[in-house]
Amino acid sequence: MGSWNSVPLEVIYQILGWFAFGVWSISFYPQTILNFRRKSVVGLNFDFVVFNLTKHSTYLIYNASLFFSPVVQRQYHEKYGYNEMIPVAANDVAFSIHAVLLTAFILFQVFIYERGTQKVSRVCTGITITVWGYAAVCLILAWPNGSWLWLVTRFNFIQVMMTTIKYIPQAYMNFLRKSTEGWSIVNILLDLSGGTANFAQMGVQSIDQDSLENFYGNVGKLLLSLHYLLYPKAKVEDGTAGENVERLLNKPPKESDHKV
Repeated sequence: MGSWNSVPLEVIYQILGWFAFGVWSISFYPQTILNFRRKSVVGLNFDFVVFNLTKHSTYLIYNASLFFSPVVQRQYHEKYGYNEMIPVAANDVAFSIHAVLLTAFILFQVFIYERGTQKVSRVCTGITITVWGYAAVCLILAWPNGSWLWLVTRFNFIQVMMTTIKYIPQAYMNFLRKSTEGWSIVNILLDLSGGTANFAQMGVQSIDQDSLENFYGNVGKLLLSLHYLLYPKAKVEDGTAGENVERLLNKPPKESDHKV
């Protein structure tokens, strides 16, 4: 089993990992608090919430399996070598558990707060059903031969794919509305910070082990930040955040629209 060659690099690895855990975990709270204060989720795209829950659920399965399961760890070492370290740290598992709980709570807020005419799209429903159907097929295929590393790798593939596409519905919605009101940009800024720290953490481990087996990357987190710069949030007086968005999404048609 692999071990650290450099104590300083191990310390840096731990610091980066728990920093990523901290900022990633905090990133969920601004949106949660914003929804609570407004008693409304208008402006928050529901497709993003569903995609995000799928992403973090599959990521939790991957992290927990590779971190806790001796069978999966043995298969990992058999495939990549016994000198390789497991590429999942305690902070990864802690973050995944926290992320699933907070994302599920945000989904709960969608059901209990004012949501105007917004709903989950058919495209999102279709993608989500397809993704979990794919996961079920992979489970059936892995079960007879005990190919558990292959299976959890499929879940990691799903989470990377969902990370890539999950922001698209929110970005497109912001583009149509020419506004980011109802969406907390702090989420993106902290998400980017955590992602940077996480990539750096994987890089430190790769340097120590002189191997790139544990290093991976993903894309898709900059788009909403750009949209925020293009469509800054409107100033709302008297603490009634979100009313402008609700008027926009529930705006009745003008009389002139009915004239021929």
